[in-house]
Amino acid sequence: MLSVDLPPEPSSATRARALARERLEESCSSDTLETVALLVTELVTNAILHARTPLLLTVESRPGTVRICVEDESNEQPALRHYESDAVTGRGLALVEQLASSWGVEATPSGKAVWCEVPVGEVPSTK
Repeated sequence: MLSVDLPPEPSSATRARALARERLEESCSSDTLETVALLVTELVTNAILHARTPLLLTVESRPGTVRICVEDESNEQPALRHYESDAVTGRGLALVEQLASSWGVEATPSGKAVWCEVPVGEVPSTK
């Protein structure tokens, strides 16, 4: 399991993506790894842009799935919005909706946790 505190700054999204890849590279297929990396980036970026508080990223490999969770200190609930095709922002939760098998938001004592789960593809054998 990966659990890391991150500051609310743009470089945290890049760091979170790299840490998630490193942690899962030997246990997930490349397709799963790419999806997880993208969703980690989206959830961390959303927390940075909207909560603007320190955050906690947790990435946990479970049987058949990878669970990603980003906790922040804001009570503001994220909302899935539908934007025009030429919009340059606002597609983070739409990507989560499309690529994750499930996702949600839970209240925490200090704010909220936004989570999603990604099905794990088999790792190709190296014979």
